[in-house]
Order: sequence, then structure tokens, then C-alpha cells
Amino acid sequence: MILAFIGQPNCGKSTIFNYYSGYQAIVSNFPGTTVKYTVSRVVHGGEELTCVDLPGVYSLTSIDQAELESRNYLLKEEADVIINVIDASLLSRSLELTLELMSLERPMVVVLNMMDEAERKGIRLKPTLLSHLLGVPVVTTVASQGKGLTELLDTAVEAGRLQIRPAAVTFSRDVEEEIAELSDSLDPKLAQELGLPWRFFLIKLLEDDPYLLEEVGRRHPEVIPLVRNHQKILAHSHGRPPETVISSERHALAVNLFEQVARVIPAEKPKWRDRLDWVATHRVWGYGLLILVLGLFFQVVFRVGQAAEEFLLSYLELSQAFLKESLGEASLAYHLVGEGVLLGIFGGIGIVAPYLVPFLVGLALLEDSGYLPRVAFLMDNLMHRLGLHGKSIIPFILGYGCSVPAVMATRILESPRDRLVVALLSILIPCSARSVIIFALVAAILGPYWGLAVYLLNLVIIALLGRLSTWLVKEVSPGLLMEIPEYRLPTLKNVFHKSWRSLKDFIVVAWPILIVGSTVLSLLKFYGFNDWVNALFTPLTDVLDLPAAVGTTLIFGIMRKELSLVMLHEALGTTQPETVLSHAQLLTFTVFVLFYIPCAATIAALGREVGWKGAAIGVVGSLTLALGLALVTRGLATLFL
Repeated sequence: MILAFIGQPNCGKSTIFNYYSGYQAIVSNFPGTTVKYTVSRVVHGGEELTCVDLPGVYSLTSIDQAELESRNYLLKEEADVIINVIDASLLSRSLELTLELMSLERPMVVVLNMMDEAERKGIRLKPTLLSHLLGVPVVTTVASQGKGLTELLDTAVEAGRLQIRPAAVTFSRDVEEEIAELSDSLDPKLAQELGLPWRFFLIKLLEDDPYLLEEVGRRHPEVIPLVRNHQKILAHSHGRPPETVISSERHALAVNLFEQVARVIPAEKPKWRDRLDWVATHRVWGYGLLILVLGLFFQVVFRVGQAAEEFLLSYLELSQAFLKESLGEASLAYHLVGEGVLLGIFGGIGIVAPYLVPFLVGLALLEDSGYLPRVAFLMDNLMHRLGLHGKSIIPFILGYGCSVPAVMATRILESPRDRLVVALLSILIPCSARSVIIFALVAAILGPYWGLAVYLLNLVIIALLGRLSTWLVKEVSPGLLMEIPEYRLPTLKNVFHKSWRSLKDFIVVAWPILIVGSTVLSLLKFYGFNDWVNALFTPLTDVLDLPAAVGTTLIFGIMRKELSLVMLHEALGTTQPETVLSHAQLLTFTVFVLFYIPCAATIAALGREVGWKGAAIGVVGSLTLALGLALVTRGLATLFL
């Protein structure tokens, strides 16, 4: 049996999905993070169930690419039961999607999630009455605490077996008359060809659904004039476009349902969340709070990482000293074990992890608390001034975690131009791997404010390139329209699993490469072959005024960015690069690695989302930009450092 989880963004469906599947989906207090559906299998009551987590949607009529993916999946009729997850604290608005899903005439369960949040807002609900009115089972849950989730699965399985279908959704008389007249004019086989319920098919035609009209027009072009005529009649009788008429009908029905099943107890006075929101979204104080939060975040990551790095690397030095004495510094065994395998192991534990772990935990805390959407709200005006869609801020923020989901998140942008521009800009955002390099090389050696300056430089460059894109590819981008979720106390379980998911990617993918790469590089050094490899990069390292030994580190950086850092220690033969490189060289190297060719996984994501031509532009453009900025950095750093 296949269970499809669907709901409006930020309703908690991914949290419910993860309860059954073991934390495979992205769970976030940040709308727009789920951009493709995730599938998992779970055994319940001796039966194997397939759970599908679909991207959040506000409607089944959408031009958003991520929402279109949910719509297409549902219309394929692969799911045996549709599980509509609703934020109980936003019931009236959420029921509009429920009414639309009901028209699919499929077995369905409605989940009133976040019941604790509804209680906090003074909303008292009657789930039994709502179930009677909708004609489908209604289950109440608090997914963050695991409440009601076992009952939900039991109910969903029963609904699938008994084929419990929702009640018919009836609009006002004049709209129903127009649906009936269109029904009399068309052949039901048209809907059968597309595998759609007849009434759903008629409503979507009247609603001016672009995808359905395009498909019908391609198969039966003679039908389109007839549909347009009925749309005009509906629009003329209401004085509004047909899609607005039907959307208003659903809205009125949703409000009526809410009034029947809910009782609202008004709050007596503003609570701390309201006061905090006033500050966080204020046009002046909001930026002050943003600077304070980011400054604190930067300091915590730097201080924790620096202390952990010094502690862990002291054991590396002791281990290497022991191996030098035991195996002999000039022996092949020491090069393999002491400088190869050991440095690779400690590179992950003592160089990357000290900065990566607090960075990932801090980012998860900011995300789950609900603060990052406020940052998106603040930055919307800036995005618009740069000629970018307001939603562009979402891929950019995700990019600080990893460039791959940042590129994938560009699906939420409607315009191909916006998707291309934002995808190419998002790969320049310092992801967690690049952030490790900034913290370990610049912040740890030159000081934390130098590291902050590198981040600011990155933002300035992205802003300038965004502005340049509006001159090269002119198109007016609308502002941001996004739900601002409630503040929530991050759960330790969710923060742990979210941080672990990213850290596991480093442990499973990057760390083995790091150990193997370190061993290979130590062998090349032992036999003198590394000079041949470095010679290939001599034109580049000479221009940047970097030691020739740095050349090999850039190869590993294309596989994973954090490998450049550890390979730098291996290539220079020390865990204290400041003893070999000047401060100007450290800055130059960091700026070049920050902007140059994205990692292989990001290139693959670019190819999938914007095409391989776009990916090629990203690779060549980032390399050119990195070289230019590194040269400028070299010149300025030489003068002032």
C-alpha cells in the first residue's frame, strides 16, 4: 500500500514521514525546503507500506516546479491513500487545499497536526465533526512529540482497505450550473484519457489550469474554444477571472468549515513571540538583531572549533613523534602511516570536524527556531533591488549548509531566467565545507574578524553579480510571497538528525577520500612524483604567488571542498600552515578555493536543474571569478598585511 503525504508548506508532514521512515526527508521550520518527493518503506502490522513525502503545495494549480511535482504524482493515481497533513493552528487556510484534494475522489485521511500550537493560539477544534463534514477520517497529532502518529498509520491503512472516499464538494449554484453545462458539452472520455476524475477535470478546465489546457489542446484542439466560452460566461457573471471565482468558492467553503468545527478564544495580550517578531522583522531593528545573531553564531563556531582543533591536533603531533622514532622519519612505512593514513584520519577529526559540527548544529538551530524565514523577509527588499525574485533568498540560505540542496531549491522559482541566475549564484555561497576552510585558515590564524570579512566579501560579490545579471538578462522579478512560520523551540532529536545527516555525508563520502588522498599524496612525495603534478599547476600557483606544493590540493577540492584544507596540510608537511605561508598567501588561497570550481556533486546538481550548458557556465565562470578575485586579494593583502 502506498501512502502519499501532502500538505501546505511547513505543516509538519516531513516530521511525520520521518517518524515512520527514520529521518530521510528534510525537516525544517522553513518553507520551501522539500523540493522533490522522498520515498521510504516501513513495516506496520506485518504489512509493508510505501510512504511518499511530497513537496508542500498551496494548490493543485501551480506554476511552481516543486509544487508541480506533487501534483503530477497525485494525478498518476499511484498512491492508495492520500494523507493530507494540516497545520491545525492555520485550519481555515489549510482546508482550501483539502477541498481541492477531495475532488480527486481517492481514499484520504486528514491529519490535524500541531494541535499544541492551535491550543496555544486559543483554537479549540472538533475533529469528529470535521470528519463527518469531510467524509474522511480525521486524526489529531503533535508530530514533534510523536503524539497520535501510530493511530494515524492505523487509520490510513484502514481507509485504504475500506476505500473511504471524501464527500462531494459543492460550490454555489451559478458555479455548479456552469460546471453542469460544460459537462453536458464534453465527452467524459476526455478525462478518462488523462486518468482524471470527471468533476476534477471540469473544474480545472474552468479554473484555467495551464497544464491541463495545454494537454487537452494538444489532443483535442476543438475543445479549447468551448472551454474558453464557459470561462467567459463565469467571469462575466462574477466580474472576476474564472480561476479567482473558483478559488474564492473554496475559500468561502473553508471558512464555513472552520466556523463549524472551531472555537477561538482571543488572546488577552501580546505574547513574547509577538514582541520578538516585531523586532526580528523591523526595518531597522531587524537588521541589528540579524547582525547580533550572525556575529554570535560566528564567534561560537570559531571559539568551539579553535579549542577543539588545538586539543585534537596535539594528539596528532604526539602520534607522529612516536611513529618517527619507531619507524624512522625517512622510511616508507612512516610516510604511509605517519603522514598518509594518520594525517587523513586526524584531518577529519581534528581539522574539519571541530568547525563543521558546531556550524551544522548552529544552522539547524537557527532553521528550526523559525528565525531564518524572518531573515528571508528582511532580505526580500535587497533581492528585489538586485533584480532577483524574493524567493531567491531561500536557495542562498540553504547554500550555507550545502550547495546541492541550494541548487535543487531553485525549482521554487517560476522563471527559467531566475532559476539559472540564482543557481549560478548559489554555488558561490560558502557551504559548510568552504566555511571550514574560512574558519580553520583565516579566522583561526588571522583572527575571527578577518574570517567575517571573507564572508562579507562573498556577499558583496554575489550582490554585484546579481545586479549585473539584471543588465545582461532583463526581466522583472516579483517580490517574496512566503509563509512566516511560528517560532518553535528546536527539538534535540531533529537538530541531531539534521546535523548528523550532513556530517554523515562527510564521514561516508569525504573522509575515505581524504584518507586515501592523503596516503597517495604521501607516496607521491616519498618517490618525488608530486613535483610532476605540481608542475602542471605552476602557471596558476605562480600567478597567485603560492608555493608550487599547493597545486595538488586544488585537484582534491573539486571532489570535496574540505579536502583542499587537509591536503594543504599534507602538501606543506605541517598542521600549522602559517609557518610556511604568509598571511597574504593564506588569504589568497582561501579566496580562490571559496570561489573556484564547485564540487562534483554540485556540478551534477547544476546539470540536472539548469542543463549542462548552464553547468558549464557555472564551472568556467566560477574559475574565472576565483582567479580574478584571488589576484586582487594577493595585491591588496601584500600591501596591507
